[in-house]
Amino acid sequence: MDFSMKRRTLLKVIVLGDSGVGKTSLMNQYVYNKFNQQYKATIGADFVTKELQIEDKLVTLQIWDTAGQERFQSLGSAFYRGADCCVIVFDVNIQRSFETLSNWREEFLKQADPSDPESFPFIVIGNKIDLDGGNSRVVPEKKARDWCASRGNIPYFETSAKEDYNVDEAFLCVAKTAVACEREHDIYFRGISETASEVEQGGRCAC
Repeated sequence: MDFSMKRRTLLKVIVLGDSGVGKTSLMNQYVYNKFNQQYKATIGADFVTKELQIEDKLVTLQIWDTAGQERFQSLGSAFYRGADCCVIVFDVNIQRSFETLSNWREEFLKQADPSDPESFPFIVIGNKIDLDGGNSRVVPEKKARDWCASRGNIPYFETSAKEDYNVDEAFLCVAKTAVACEREHDIYFRGISETASEVEQGGRCAC
């Protein structure tokens, strides 16, 4: 088969979580292998892409980074609709960011309105496990795993964007989970550049 016509799967992944939990840092580490010590709040929403192969499938992950501030929570259903997987991130050193996991999950299901909410794939990431050598931690791993288990056995990963710990593993699970649950988002490789350019024009929303 001509490579230009080889089928590729485009998967839309939404990353949610409170401000400052490290959503952008995780994405930058995964896609660009970079970590920036300086914190800069995401305004509205932005996305990055990563290409990978899962078994015999060529997969393009379109990972949407959304602002965590409450005033940006209601970005509108357009950002959430058509998502293949949702990643919710919290900071293991901040109890409040863990307590809002349920809110983010409910907000996503409300906005995205998936056809089968009960089986929609979520992944939870507990980030910043490196902070202060782990001494600042307030959310025990067992507590996070229990929360995930009680909601349909959501896959759970503990990461450090700064130290690049478990980041690839977490997003590989995201990709595999999304592929397993994909709802006919296959497109031809030939058309992907046109699609991407259209999205890029409106990809960043300065609300």
